[in-house]
Amino acid sequence: MTAAADRIFTNVDGHTLTDPDESFEAVAVRDGRIVRVGRASEVEFLEGVETDVIDLGGATLLPGFIDAHTHMDVLGRRTVEAELADVASPDGAVETLTDHAATTDDGWILGFGYDESTWDDARYLTREDLDRVSEERPVAAFREDLHVVSVNSVVLDRYAKEFPASDVRTTDGEPTGVLVEDAVGVITDALAPDAETTREYLLAAQSVALERGVTGVHDMVRNPHVPGIYRDLDLQGDLDLRVRLNYWSDFLDHVEGAGLRTNHGSDRVRTGAIKTYTDGSIGGRTAKLSAPYADTDDTGNWVVDPAELRDLADRVDAAGLQMTTHAIGDEAIEVTLDTYEEIEGKRQRIEHAEVLTDALVERLGESDVVVSAQPNFHRWAREDGLYDTALGAERRKRTNQFGALEETGARLAFGSDCMPLSPLYGIEQAVTAPEPSQRLSVTDALRAYTLGSAYAGFDEQRLGTIEAGKRADVVALEESPWEVQTNEISDIGVRATVVDGEIAVRNG
Repeated sequence: MTAAADRIFTNVDGHTLTDPDESFEAVAVRDGRIVRVGRASEVEFLEGVETDVIDLGGATLLPGFIDAHTHMDVLGRRTVEAELADVASPDGAVETLTDHAATTDDGWILGFGYDESTWDDARYLTREDLDRVSEERPVAAFREDLHVVSVNSVVLDRYAKEFPASDVRTTDGEPTGVLVEDAVGVITDALAPDAETTREYLLAAQSVALERGVTGVHDMVRNPHVPGIYRDLDLQGDLDLRVRLNYWSDFLDHVEGAGLRTNHGSDRVRTGAIKTYTDGSIGGRTAKLSAPYADTDDTGNWVVDPAELRDLADRVDAAGLQMTTHAIGDEAIEVTLDTYEEIEGKRQRIEHAEVLTDALVERLGESDVVVSAQPNFHRWAREDGLYDTALGAERRKRTNQFGALEETGARLAFGSDCMPLSPLYGIEQAVTAPEPSQRLSVTDALRAYTLGSAYAGFDEQRLGTIEAGKRADVVALEESPWEVQTNEISDIGVRATVVDGEIAVRNG
């Protein structure tokens, strides 16, 4: 006799996102796993006396989104500090920071998410700007990519001896207040929250993620409190997301010493990869290119040089760990692929892979390397956007070539880098990208944010599609992303987010 389901979700326009994609009307769940998918008449026999039947009112039901590149503690911090993503000018940023300062008693005045490429006055915030916010308290405004931070004179004076001179931008020999790469790390370390505050940030970020249909994240972990807090939340029953911990390479000694291995952990918290860098960012003009930027004579920076990257890769591989490498410029991507070809481990990852040549696209298609990319970044790929200014029109057209990568058989995993954390926004950007080589169909974009990200975390057997035997992680949307206008996908509401068959968020 077949056991009854714990819960049945019915009256849905469901999509398995398998290949081929199959539609369904109802899904039954038992012990957190999917046990039946099909027409309502094919599922209702699993209804028992205690079965919870949930009518989702015609919602579009999809596998839960898995964000393959997040910074959850930073996302949580952004919920309590000044939000600069929507300011329209340097003066607007100063005003927002000043208003925020009035709500805090002392200490740092912080803002996150400014993007000067969207301003008419397209320049970084400077010390002069931020001195207007305060001449007594330290002020820091992080650019959206977190590779650039603008600070006031108080900060420059306080940490002058700690900043690498090469990462402090100057004019006529004087610091402008703009810091990049390792100098940003000095500020990040100075701002590191304690364990209690980190817990608050992670819970705040979890709420944001669940509201947006995210059921799992791959968190890029730099804050040393984060892994233990996630595990405590898991033990206490307060972790409603699945979390994959991609540890900063600074933690490798501790990871090795603790005997951690990729994929070890609980149902909710697992060890992922060791994360490192090669280069910086396009916004900071520190991504490593094979030819100079369009608006400078520079070709970018090595944050980790090729020889050091190779030594790290050997060590990570010997420890039985997955490796994931931030590589944005074409030269950085090429060096990363060269490095991966020399180690034995499988399913290594490249984070971002923004500036691609035809040869790199083909090479990625032929490899087993996962391209962990951020479709959100297509907003910079339009004419007169950041990529046009920094790279020029020809290279702009070769950025984030998801369509071309899909054609070659490359493995795509989508994440947000919290710019912003919003899968539907990223899917809209992928579907509406300006160049055919950059563009994906709605189905392929959804798969990159579900099964693709599951694959990047060795989780394709339990997550990423709606099939019998998989964990019941699903999202119910108010409208179908196939049926709305493509430029309206990001406006679709989330009706419910479900993890292990339990409703984590329900709206309406």
